[in-house]
Amino acid sequence: MKRPVLVVLALAIIGFAVYFLIFKKDKKNSGPKDKPIAMGEHTDVFNQSFNKLLTAYMSVKDALVLSDTAKVNVAASSLITSASELKTDEIKGDTNGIIKATAIDFVNTVSASAKTLLTENDLEAKRKEFKIISETMWSLTRTVKYNGQKVYYQYCPMAFNNQGANWISNDLVIKNPYFGDAMLECGSVEDSLDYSKK
Repeated sequence: MKRPVLVVLALAIIGFAVYFLIFKKDKKNSGPKDKPIAMGEHTDVFNQSFNKLLTAYMSVKDALVLSDTAKVNVAASSLITSASELKTDEIKGDTNGIIKATAIDFVNTVSASAKTLLTENDLEAKRKEFKIISETMWSLTRTVKYNGQKVYYQYCPMAFNNQGANWISNDLVIKNPYFGDAMLECGSVEDSLDYSKK
């Protein structure tokens, strides 16, 4: 009679030991959990300047959808101006300056590509520059965690002889700037960003 009680007692002790060794980790040794870097809400000045930049970008996109070279050029000029007026000093939550420096690099790329777009006579060449602008604007939007409106990153796999190309839209509806009327709805939503307060 003593033997079965000792066996049960020994199994219970072993079970508790295994439970505490394997399943219950010592929380004191795990240390504090890392917290992600939190970005504060941007100032109204920054948001207004970014909205202006995004609006100018959308105007270039819309003009390319229409395949209207004159409108593309007017919109590209506006994009250059808006890029130069982006208030990067108003970016919040950037304690070491990396976000601001990266944003400035992206803005300079957008501006340079928009200037090149202006010099191109061929609509296809303008669309190639727009591809660079789009990729850079998306990176800029992600870097600064733009907290205005929700934006969508759309993709056409057939652009540029099936190399594919992206663009930003403030709408889920596909309006392809790389083909215009020829393939207006070719594409899909690949990603979206929404850092706005809910």
